[in-house]
Amino acid sequence: MSSTAFIEPLPVIDFVAQLLDRDISVRPLSDSDRVKIKKALRGVKVEVTHRGNMRRKYRISGLTSQATRELSFPIDDRGTVKTVVQYFLETYGFNIQHTTLPCLQVGNQQRINYLPMEVCKIVEGQRYSKRLNEKQITALLKVTCQRPQEREKAILQTVHHNAYSEDPYAQEFGIKIDERLASVEARVLPPPRLKYHDSGRERDVLPRVGQWNMMNKKMVNGGRVSSWACINFSRNVQDGAARSFCHDLALMCQVSGMDFALEPVLPPVYARPEHVERALKRLYQDAMSILRPQGRELDLLMVILPDNNGSLYGDLKRICETDLGLVSQCCLTKHVFKANKHQYLANVALKINVKVGGRNTVLVDALARRIPLVSDVATIIFGADVTHPHPGEDSSPSIAAVVASQDWPEVTKYAGLVSAQTHRQELIQDLFNVRQDPQRGAVSGGMIRELLISFWRATGQKPKRIIFYRDGVSEGQFYQVLLYELDAIRKVNFI
Repeated sequence: MSSTAFIEPLPVIDFVAQLLDRDISVRPLSDSDRVKIKKALRGVKVEVTHRGNMRRKYRISGLTSQATRELSFPIDDRGTVKTVVQYFLETYGFNIQHTTLPCLQVGNQQRINYLPMEVCKIVEGQRYSKRLNEKQITALLKVTCQRPQEREKAILQTVHHNAYSEDPYAQEFGIKIDERLASVEARVLPPPRLKYHDSGRERDVLPRVGQWNMMNKKMVNGGRVSSWACINFSRNVQDGAARSFCHDLALMCQVSGMDFALEPVLPPVYARPEHVERALKRLYQDAMSILRPQGRELDLLMVILPDNNGSLYGDLKRICETDLGLVSQCCLTKHVFKANKHQYLANVALKINVKVGGRNTVLVDALARRIPLVSDVATIIFGADVTHPHPGEDSSPSIAAVVASQDWPEVTKYAGLVSAQTHRQELIQDLFNVRQDPQRGAVSGGMIRELLISFWRATGQKPKRIIFYRDGVSEGQFYQVLLYELDAIRKVNFI
């Protein structure tokens, strides 16, 4: 069952007010407001409401740069000109109220028509194909996240409501849809036994119903964080609360099995979200001025974010990972003030441990060399996928991601690489490449080679078997992708 967002069928005036989150009749629209409205409404179908039962539909192509009261157009071949306000009053008896707002442009470039916003209503049933913001994504996930029984009930109700057996189009094409869900044979796989560190009270655990916790357990390989800092972007979190939260998290990392310093390099720093880049770089410089003379690096940055942080999270990760080369862990304000946050802190500690090179757990079967097609010979496991931009983002590249295991026989640690490539290209172009070096001539490279070398360095041996999981390929593309990407893997030589 798939879900998507639809544009709410509102009067355009109400839609714009919701989009800008303010009363649009109070003050004129700014240039940024106009850009936002134009981006949201371009391509959307509207119907006019000023002609009684004649609800003609149009597709929005743009927004006028002038206010409605300033717009005029020729009405005949003699060059007679009328204003939009005058035309609507004389032709339809409609008195435009919001004359300071721009008009919607509909039609083609050769013959543009102007429609005041207040006479337009968004047509029902239009899929929203543009990028959703963080708040919208959260709301969509909340609506679509259902328990299996609830989802089954919703599907059956939809099928019953649609009454396909009585649908004339379905009958015409001879389509018959069963009102019952299909029954398929299934089996429940036994859960794998997980190994933890021998110093914990529980050395291994068998998950029940897919769940287990870190109570009485320690990470099988705890990572090391000897120097860390904290930056707080939430104005609701005071310095004392930030300091206490970070200390609790550091203590949880220690208790869970990490070699984690309890005190930060610097006291927690507050910064405003709009100054994220400047604040991060200043904090990093201040920390390194202390650490560099000691020959040390900043191992971790803890970050406290507002609950609704918009693009802040993405900006922060981009700066930390591409500009500063810094491992970061973000936490929301609501978790700072959570009364009983023991389980939350334990979960965050697990994330931090993996980020700094530790391992939380390994499979007992892996240590006992009992995993088919993995345990008998040195094996590396790859996973690959390509993420494409949303419809309408024609200039954005597709992003290819490849991950690969970096240990054996445990197959628990993974390294990942990402690469930008041609817009909406499903074949991963950078799996294998050859570049010309002035001294060495043709040099082979690419994501596969880089990850194979990384595996070799980490394990001390070359893999004798490659298992490659590939996601996101349709049936029609399968053989094309198989031939191209399998050929790229075979070309790799990392001796």
